Amino acid sequence: MSKIISTNRKARHDYHIEETYEAGIVLTGTEVKSVRNSRVNLKDSYARVENGELFLYNMHISPYEPGNRFNHDPLRVRKLLMHRMEISRLAGKIKEKGYALIPLKIYLSGGLIKIELGLARGKKLYDKRRDIAERDSKREMERAFREKQREG
Repeated sequence: MSKIISTNRKARHDYHIEETYEAGIVLTGTEVKSVRNSRVNLKDSYARVENGELFLYNMHISPYEPGNRFNHDPLRVRKLLMHRMEISRLAGKIKEKGYALIPLKIYLSGGLIKIELGLARGKKLYDKRRDIAERDSKREMERAFREKQREG
């Protein structure tokens, strides 16, 4: 049973997601409380492999109000937890042209805070336009189908 805390809706708009991975995340006490209160923003965040370890950049966790002096820097670099073999496999794929590790969602799983990473390749402008056109045509077909059912 998992509860989704925050999703990165912009990621699926800007990238083709090839594969997804689950990772744990190292947080301080006040960060955990803020995350549980859904005070997280994944927009513009990304992950990078450095020295065989995985780090998350630009994820904004708002300071916990009652935390005062124990609060953290909202944009600090956070370490992600994965098996060493998975990290080395990811590092090899990221070195390929045009791949990036983008966080898709952050969620609670059995009391632990997990993050879903997507191995992504950037979309071109015409891909984004095609996706928008497909979505609009699908909505139009569903609308016409509902109206047809009401009549008959």
